[in-house]
Amino acid sequence: MPGPYLQPEPLCRFITTCRPTLSAAVPSILAGILHHAVTNTLDISCFRVLFSGGAALPCSVAEGFRKHFHIKVVQGWGLTETSPVAASAQPPRNCPPDGETNFTTKTGRVIPGVEMRICEGETVLPWDNQSIGEIEVRGPWITASYYGSPEPEQFHDGWLRTGDMGVIDEYGYLRITDRKKDVIKSGGEWISTVELESAIADHPDVLEAAVIGVPDQRWDERPLACVVSKSGAPINIADLRAHLASRVARWWIPKRWTFLPEVPKTSVGKYDKKVLRARYASGMIQETIVSTGQPANGQSQPL
Repeated sequence: MPGPYLQPEPLCRFITTCRPTLSAAVPSILAGILHHAVTNTLDISCFRVLFSGGAALPCSVAEGFRKHFHIKVVQGWGLTETSPVAASAQPPRNCPPDGETNFTTKTGRVIPGVEMRICEGETVLPWDNQSIGEIEVRGPWITASYYGSPEPEQFHDGWLRTGDMGVIDEYGYLRITDRKKDVIKSGGEWISTVELESAIADHPDVLEAAVIGVPDQRWDERPLACVVSKSGAPINIADLRAHLASRVARWWIPKRWTFLPEVPKTSVGKYDKKVLRARYASGMIQETIVSTGQPANGQSQPL
């Protein structure tokens, strides 16, 4: 269903007409469906469960489906090379309904038959919910090599290097912190675009949020927040920054913001950050820079 059929209005029309009970989509598609259904008072409560994948699921989207339609949204994770699902964020048994979102918005627990670990170089890191490394997986249906090619750097002694960075807690729940190619290094410290995007998207006036790293003369790289508002009008940046203050490290909070009519997307609805970076480099994105006293690398000196 390419093109205009991935937009909220035709999708909601299909849902209300055909009444499906199970579906899966990337978070940007789910957010659009939720906003359109709530705004237009549509009944999409036919779903028993929705599955989300391809990007981090904002808590506000999961809570919105639960609050308005009593639908549980569960996040999953995998790659083409994992055939395709490797983890699913089903809540633990006997979890109360109002606590399920704390689990279903994580990336997921590894499914039976798949082994998972996180590594920093050659070092295997502990499952302590703090140690961040590249996620590696292996199993009977996990790709261990590419046909006709010598073993490239994507493979490590039979383990598939996924290119996703994350942590695993003591209960085995994975949380992706970023893609290796998307993580921002500011003043020698890492900023997770995934966590920053999710925090911005949880603002009640935000429909879409994507974060890219842009060059900075002092700190090498700083985040640029690309935001789509639900009303179509720019949101007060001070309100957005205040919203982030209790959700992310203070020095993560962007001072560069831009408001777009829509975040560019790939054919399956994922945010296309390559397009955003290209537009920024060519001057097509006009940013607003706010003056702040926040440090850009976790240290105490002002900007």
